[in-house]
Amino acid sequence: MMQPGAGEEESGQGADSQAELARRIRLRAYQEELLERMQAAKSGSGERVHQLGLGIGGARWLLDLTEAGEIVALGALTPVPLTRPWYLGLVNVRGALLGVIDLARYLDPEAPAAPANTGRLVTFSPALGFNCALRVDQVYGLRQAGAMEREGDTLRDAEGSTWKPLSLAALVREERFLHVGM
Repeated sequence: MMQPGAGEEESGQGADSQAELARRIRLRAYQEELLERMQAAKSGSGERVHQLGLGIGGARWLLDLTEAGEIVALGALTPVPLTRPWYLGLVNVRGALLGVIDLARYLDPEAPAAPANTGRLVTFSPALGFNCALRVDQVYGLRQAGAMEREGDTLRDAEGSTWKPLSLAALVREERFLHVGM
């Protein structure tokens, strides 16, 4: 027999857990759709070339899907002493240790530090051979750079937003990027 008042507590928790489950299912479906599109772009079976739109440090960036690994929640970071301010530390993603980079601070040492424990991580593609991830403020989803208007080194979409191309392959070749120690 049920205790008086016990059903009320369980039903409250049940509603919370159902809402959390529904949120996770929607997130999982979004991630699966994004993964399918990324794989189609990598294999060349897609009709158009897409980039992943990212918000980092107040700027919008376009990342080639072949250079992106996966998008994951920002987990607990382990700081590494005597490293550059843009090197946020290490995080465990599915058993792999990845160095986490704050691109905004890498590009501009005077940029403010990102709020702790906010944002997402975009891991580098395994093809780059570099166990690393970028901390991003926002993931805008897939964008088609070919449909944007070129303005010097940037692109402008139909809504008037400005996008900068981002090459992780070029980033991992930069001497300064390779030396995270002070």
